Amino acid sequence: MARQTFPSDVPREQFETVREMLEAARRKTRPRKHDLYDVFCAVLYFLHTGSAWRSMPPEFPPWRTVHEYFTQWTMLRDGDRTLLEQTLDRLGRTAEIARLRQLTGQH
Repeated sequence: MARQTFPSDVPREQFETVREMLEAARRKTRPRKHDLYDVFCAVLYFLHTGSAWRSMPPEFPPWRTVHEYFTQWTMLRDGDRTLLEQTLDRLGRTAEIARLRQLTGQH
């Protein structure tokens, strides 16, 4: 069943251009329960709206799951940019990059 779309969503075709980047950050534990596209769109929703994690619409995966991915994607790796920032940059999502920097205290 398709979920409701939100203004912050990225088209699935555009997401496929960055899926590999996000998949590389995954810890190999158990099979994924939630579509990575939905998780990514939930992170975009969080950045776009500034809402609390617990206020995540029920159409998205559970907020704790989304928060865990956000935590993994915002850890500094090689260089001074997070994986999430690199992904947003590739997608041209400058407003979300600014919000991410504000949330993480980066300049």
